[in-house]
Amino acid sequence: MQPVAVHEGTGPVVLGLPHTGTHVPGDVLARLNQTGRVLSDTDWHVDRLYAGLLAGATTVRATFHRYVIDANRDPSGESLYPGQATTGLVPETDFDGQPIWREGEGPDDADIADRLKRFHTPYHAALRGQLDRVRAQHGVAVLYDCHSIRSVIPRLFDGTLPDFNIGDFKGAACAPAVTRAVADICADQRDYSHVLNGRFKGGWTTRHYGDPAAGVHAIQMELSQATHLTTETPPFDYDPEKAERLRPILKQILSRLDYLAVTGALQ
Repeated sequence: MQPVAVHEGTGPVVLGLPHTGTHVPGDVLARLNQTGRVLSDTDWHVDRLYAGLLAGATTVRATFHRYVIDANRDPSGESLYPGQATTGLVPETDFDGQPIWREGEGPDDADIADRLKRFHTPYHAALRGQLDRVRAQHGVAVLYDCHSIRSVIPRLFDGTLPDFNIGDFKGAACAPAVTRAVADICADQRDYSHVLNGRFKGGWTTRHYGDPAAGVHAIQMELSQATHLTTETPPFDYDPEKAERLRPILKQILSRLDYLAVTGALQ
C-alpha cells in the first residue's frame, strides 16, 4: 500500500489527514501487543466526515497508522508540548499511557529512521508538493489539518474536551482572518462548544507549514469524537445522525476559508 493518497483539487484549500490511516505493515503489526492492535488513537472516520464538503478541495491522506509513525510529529522527535503528557514520533504508549508494544519489541533508532523514510517523508513530500502547487495557482494556500480525539482522556487533559478545538499556534500559523472565520462559525453553534488554542494549539503540521507571510495559512481542527461517533470505544462506529448535524458546520467553515482565499482577502 502506498503511504499517502492524494486527490488534487482546483481550489486553494488543502485538507491534511495525517491520522485517519489504519494500515500497519506486517513487520510492525507483529510487534504490537493486544492494546496496540486496537488502534484506539485513530482519528476515526474523519476522512468520511469531510468527504465531498468542498468542491475543489485537495486532500492529502496518510494511509498508515500513527503507531507506525506519527505524521503530525516533528521528525527530529522534539515534543510538541514540553512538560505535558503526549505521544512521540513513534508512540511507546497509547493516549491513556498503556504500552502498545510487545515486551522488548518497541522501536529503536534504526526502526524510526526506516519508518521516517518509508512513511513520514513521503506523506510530507506529497503535502508540500500540493501546497506549492495550490499556492502557485492561486497565490495563496490554506492548509486545514483535520483531526479528532476522544472527548475524555484524563492523561492528556482535564474534564471533557470541547467539541471544536481550533489551533493556529497562537496566531503564528495563519492570518487573523483565517482564525476569526473558523472561530466565529464555531461560536455561532448553540449545540456545540469550542476553544481556540486550548489543549491543542496546532500540531507539527500546522506549525511547520503555516507561513502567512509566504502565502501559506495553516489551521488545525481537532474534533471531539463525541460529535460524530456512536461510541468512543471499540468498534468506534460512525454515527450518521450525529455526522449529518456536524457536516454542514464543517462545510460552512471550509467554504468560508475558500472564499477568503479566492477573493484575495489573504494576500
